[in-house]
Amino acid sequence: MRRLFWVIGVLVVVIVVVIAAPFVYKAARGGDDAPPTVIDTRDVDAAATELDGAWEVVPGTPPNGTVAGYTVDEVLRGEPVTVVGTTGQVDGEVIITGRILESGGFEVRMDGLETDISARDNRARSADILDADGHPVSTLTLAEPVDLAGLPGDGTTSTVPMLVDLTIKGTTVRRQAEVTVLRAGDQLIASGRVPVTWTEVGVQPPSLGFVTVSPDGTVDFRVVLEKS
Repeated sequence: MRRLFWVIGVLVVVIVVVIAAPFVYKAARGGDDAPPTVIDTRDVDAAATELDGAWEVVPGTPPNGTVAGYTVDEVLRGEPVTVVGTTGQVDGEVIITGRILESGGFEVRMDGLETDISARDNRARSADILDADGHPVSTLTLAEPVDLAGLPGDGTTSTVPMLVDLTIKGTTVRRQAEVTVLRAGDQLIASGRVPVTWTEVGVQPPSLGFVTVSPDGTVDFRVVLEKS
């Protein structure tokens, strides 16, 4: 009888390990569910300053700090993982006149991008992928003016379509992006995701046998701006 209980116990352990293995592996090897670029609207204040003016990027504070990066899916040893790389090294400004967003642009330091695995980051910065040494800065700029007349000032967000130019490794692609904008206190916060096919900007997704990276992904951002 004791041997029977022992055999049953071993079988249960084996079944649990088999079922849980992919999830344990994913946790051990890294991965994220979503990019940390959404805007948190909890306990935000209504707008306390006029919309018109020159606004520059500031670090901001959690949970709405400035951050930019990328999101891409990969298959790592047979297990699907969503990889998110981010950095707070972002500079830029926008100009608003007559509630029209006339111009705007942001610069992102590529050597600051980090995921949850340093070996992956070192590989991503290499010359055949992001080439952080040869092209240390990527940019996102507004391609045409945008009407912000409908932007609320009561601490709620609004989604604004924008045409933007994304430049990575010296190559520029134009994309339509849905940008979420919040006026809160003395700040203007904008968040969005820009779809991109990596080879269009000179980035070759790695395929090394044990890992295969998706050919498509997004460039993500949340920028906090204050009047300059």
